[in-house]
Amino acid sequence: MTAQLDLWIQALVEFMRTNQQWALPIVFFVAFAECVAILSWLVPATVFFTAFGAIAGASGLNLVPLSIAASLGAAFGFWLSYWAGLVLGPRVDDYWPLRDNPDLLRRGHDFFEKWGFLGIIVGHFFGPIRAVIALVAGIVKMPFWAFQLANFGASFAWGFGLIYGAGQATEMMMKFTGK
Repeated sequence: MTAQLDLWIQALVEFMRTNQQWALPIVFFVAFAECVAILSWLVPATVFFTAFGAIAGASGLNLVPLSIAASLGAAFGFWLSYWAGLVLGPRVDDYWPLRDNPDLLRRGHDFFEKWGFLGIIVGHFFGPIRAVIALVAGIVKMPFWAFQLANFGASFAWGFGLIYGAGQATEMMMKFTGK
């Protein structure tokens, strides 16, 4: 499975390198899917964005619009998860895959109870929590504006950290090595 996933990521990164007009919508969609509750288990955005950021930096692509697309995708993915938590409430654990993994929601709830506002920020950067933290925030009815402040701040730190950070590191490494 890992080898197949690596091939898929390489193919997508190569497609985006040769079809740059698709880069922004693809980056937005991948970040969105990575930050929607439960889908984040299936979408390896961190690996993808690190690889794509490095290639984008090496190719001289403008990293700022790509980072903004990733940031907005992540923020809207978390927002959708928060909304689902508000609508479904505690009965969310009646649905697959939470029905089959009750410990996941409990751990997310414990994490949120311990960290609250900061839990939303940390959740963007910690894969296992990312899958449920925004959902839990909706279930417990975290105030909307507090959630969005943490969500958008963390989404921009995450998006810029992954794409812009990887791209800048690659550019610096190329300058240093003379390539």
